[in-house]
Amino acid sequence: MGYENVRYSIENNIAILTVDRPKALNALDAQTIREIRSVLGEVKENEAVRVLVITGSGEKAFVAGADIVEINKLGLKEGYDFLRAGHQMNRDIETLGKPTIAAINGLALGGGCELAMSCTLRVVSEKAMLGLPELGLGVIPGYGGTQRLPRLIGKGPALWYLLTGDMIDAAKAVDLGLANLMAKPEELMEKALAVAGKIASKAPLAVKMAICAVNYGTGVDLETGIVLESALANVTIASADKKEGIAAFLEKRKPAYKGE
Repeated sequence: MGYENVRYSIENNIAILTVDRPKALNALDAQTIREIRSVLGEVKENEAVRVLVITGSGEKAFVAGADIVEINKLGLKEGYDFLRAGHQMNRDIETLGKPTIAAINGLALGGGCELAMSCTLRVVSEKAMLGLPELGLGVIPGYGGTQRLPRLIGKGPALWYLLTGDMIDAAKAVDLGLANLMAKPEELMEKALAVAGKIASKAPLAVKMAICAVNYGTGVDLETGIVLESALANVTIASADKKEGIAAFLEKRKPAYKGE
């Protein structure tokens, strides 16, 4: 399928989705959101893809936010559907069943920051700037920012950045736990793909179950989380990948996982 606002490729079990609206700083309009969701659907169904890397085209922006021109036209009637489309896109990322890495090459503001927070991991360029400046425009984050930011960095720090609109540079993002790794701009994709490759070498079913255990277990009490972990671990214990992993370990070779 052809796309106008995104680029999509697959190599070595790793898919790369690039938001490609550099003149608009890769802002998210309705069409771009639809195209991203379409790619996510392809990734979910493609068993050859084990990790998805999401980035932005150009050197200035990952995704600078939702499209201001489009937002300015919205009223009460249209706004809800526009916001729900963004929510659904980010939920598609979270529930992809495969790990996602945001390679943040520049500005990740508003909807762009919210998209990045929906990813499993975040690798930031030294030039990256993240933030949720929506209050300065008279609105609040609408793609999940008020919910995901405190879950990632804590309620107090999240309220600080939400209410002040202060930007978060790359080093601070790593310090806060908002990002996992910082890289030089020219090494960003290399570093992100290296992380993706490391994850792609693991058993796909075990990766999926680990993500599920963390995502759903951290929202409940410890005992319930442990029971959930036991159930998910039992799925992996009964898998063909477990047999292959142990056989490869004993035979001193690389495992050939199939996600079964």
